[in-house]
Amino acid sequence: MKLADRFIDVANRANQKVLATDIHMAFLYAAARYNAFVGNKVQEVEDHEVFIEEMAAVYKEMLRNHLADPDL
Repeated sequence: MKLADRFIDVANRANQKVLATDIHMAFLYAAARYNAFVGNKVQEVEDHEVFIEEMAAVYKEMLRNHLADPDL
């Protein structure tokens, strides 16, 4: 969580000069890029489509949980 908070802090500081919607897309792009690296080079995933489905499911659950957070 501490590492995630550091990324969020970067986004919040950037939001002083950059639209939140632009930051949002940059973070999605960066997450996709880094996860592709991990899938290819670290985990050496053979079936990319299975990996994509797994990552999408994890993201959907995280997003649902955050959207339901009344403190957000």
